[in-house]
Amino acid sequence: MSQPESAVADAQAGGRSGQEPLAKLAKRYGLRRAIARPRFPVYLRQLWQRRHFILTYATSRNVSKYSSSALGQLWQVLTPLLNAAIYYVMFGVVLGGRDGIDNYPAFLLTGMFIFTYTQRTVTAGAKSISGNLSMIRALHFPRASLPLAYTIQELQQLAISMGVLLAIVWATGESPTWYWLMIPVVLLLQTMFNVGTGLVVARLGAQMRDLNQLLPFISRTWLYASGVFFSIQDKVVGAAKLPQWVADAMYLNPAASYIEWMREILIGSHNQQYGHHPPAMVLLSCVFWAVFALGFGFWYFWRSEERYGRG
Repeated sequence: MSQPESAVADAQAGGRSGQEPLAKLAKRYGLRRAIARPRFPVYLRQLWQRRHFILTYATSRNVSKYSSSALGQLWQVLTPLLNAAIYYVMFGVVLGGRDGIDNYPAFLLTGMFIFTYTQRTVTAGAKSISGNLSMIRALHFPRASLPLAYTIQELQQLAISMGVLLAIVWATGESPTWYWLMIPVVLLLQTMFNVGTGLVVARLGAQMRDLNQLLPFISRTWLYASGVFFSIQDKVVGAAKLPQWVADAMYLNPAASYIEWMREILIGSHNQQYGHHPPAMVLLSCVFWAVFALGFGFWYFWRSEERYGRG
């Protein structure tokens, strides 16, 4: 009798008689679980080896997402533009959010496009595991490939939106400067944050069935707290007369930090009528959230690698 057959026979005998635990039998014959969590460095290496699959999967999802609509990929740009038009009327005109801001259309669109990138990544990440259970149960691959693919999908859509945003910023009177070379740096840090956050909510979404019901309320609150429609300094400290620490706490919100830095690059560095300049801690906040979210997100997701798709 071969060694594998002997192991099976011993396991069946041990299971019936209870004389030797199955774990000890597996150790004695050098057997391992078919789906086991690899060591963290090995896990990262496996993800890198599947980078082409991740990119192809993200691209195919982008192509198929709007394939059934008449305007197709144009909805990637039209959706945030239509939302921005509604918010401009409600918050800019009716509620006076544009007061004190010279170029409010560019101010608003920058906030909308940058926040939408993070919001959509988090929402998609929460469904990346629970929405692909058939693939997870049929194929063996690092499960973090799915949240990563969803983040890349949103990054591809952002690339189109940023082209539109730069055209609108230029059309509304802003001139390109050397500061615009910092745009990829901000987007890289934001993408690092989005990847980490997407991994965290992917694990939570796989374990908490009600998360997808809570996310719309969480993202809406996050939207209003990120200064998308108004200047945090002017409205919180100037108009509402709240202490400065309240505005500082809002600046440290990661979404607000990336929005404020992008606004400073596009319309703040040379526009004296912009209304305010974000404090230096905003730049530190962008770096901190990117590094912390990326490191913690990978570790937190990896800890439950072998449990995804079970149950």
